[in-house]
Amino acid sequence: MRLDYLKDPATIYRLSFETVRREVDLSGFTAEEAEVAVRLIHACGMPEILGHLKFSAGAIAAAAAALAAGAPVLCDCRMVAAGISLGATGLTNPILGFLDHPELAGRAKAGNTTRSAAQVPLWRDHQAGAVIAIGNAPTALFRLIEEIQAGAPMPAAVLGFPVGFVGAAESKQTLVDATPEIPHATLLGRRGGSAMAAAAVNAIARIAAGSDQI
Repeated sequence: MRLDYLKDPATIYRLSFETVRREVDLSGFTAEEAEVAVRLIHACGMPEILGHLKFSAGAIAAAAAALAAGAPVLCDCRMVAAGISLGATGLTNPILGFLDHPELAGRAKAGNTTRSAAQVPLWRDHQAGAVIAIGNAPTALFRLIEEIQAGAPMPAAVLGFPVGFVGAAESKQTLVDATPEIPHATLLGRRGGSAMAAAAVNAIARIAAGSDQI
């Protein structure tokens, strides 16, 4: 039995993004923000997230400039790193995470926290002007905000998409409300995830590389 379905990858790709753009009103966003919003909607299949996306002024442009200049991308988990695809853009930015650091388990135990959060202080040497993508752990986002408020270097942008029922909504609202202001893109509420954080990085990478609009 042969099922009748679309198989051509290029056509599927094109129609997917055409559908997103047809179903949402992007007029409230800058051109750069709209590109990120489309990728995020495509990653989760939910046009209804549009009204819950928050971008601080100039954050996406700053993140794109940072990637174009070779800044690293810091990730809270391996799934975010695995979802980042720079090949088509020609960019070669380092994608960094420290979950395999030999001291991390001890740091997490000593701090009574998650390994994702315990790695955040290890970002300091790479953090200034970096793009930070958090798609899993609210504790990592909370810890990052604490670090910045305590004087850690300011990244170019924080892409805050932790997911879950404990701390996810609160951590993202804290990011939006943080003083000093932290350049950010986020999805308020419980929804998020590694695929969305990676999608945000991929969209910004396309902007940085000057790729044509989807």
